[in-house]
Amino acid sequence: MGQKKVLVHRVVLNTNVLVSALLFRGPVSKFVNLWKLGRIKPAVSLATFQEFKKVLIYPKFALTQEEILFLLEEDVLPYFEIINVQQEVKGICRDPRDHIFLSCASAAGADFLVTGDEDLLILKKFQKTRILTPSDFMTLQADNVGFNS
Repeated sequence: MGQKKVLVHRVVLNTNVLVSALLFRGPVSKFVNLWKLGRIKPAVSLATFQEFKKVLIYPKFALTQEEILFLLEEDVLPYFEIINVQQEVKGICRDPRDHIFLSCASAAGADFLVTGDEDLLILKKFQKTRILTPSDFMTLQADNVGFNS
């Protein structure tokens, strides 16, 4: 009869989640499969993307320019929607540096903001965007039709 349609959520991943997904093995690395399989539609703004690129060059990751370029060109840019933030969010989060993620989520109309940052998690929701840990998001995705990786 009728097949259930897989719901594709628009998500904003904070920098630590995105870096962990790309560089480390473990539960968070499943995000890469989700976006490559089209199960989630990640969004970045200019500000969140610049922060991500800045973090990739940290010495602790020991990535070469070529490796960074490969990550950006092969694993991020083809799958992420670039959002134009018209209005910056301010005064919502106790850490003002996190407003770039709220601004991106707002402009993207994101369903979820996925983060391990307590300053964001304490909000639980911002406008229509639910704020979840990677683990909580994966639990939610596991209930989504067709998700089994």
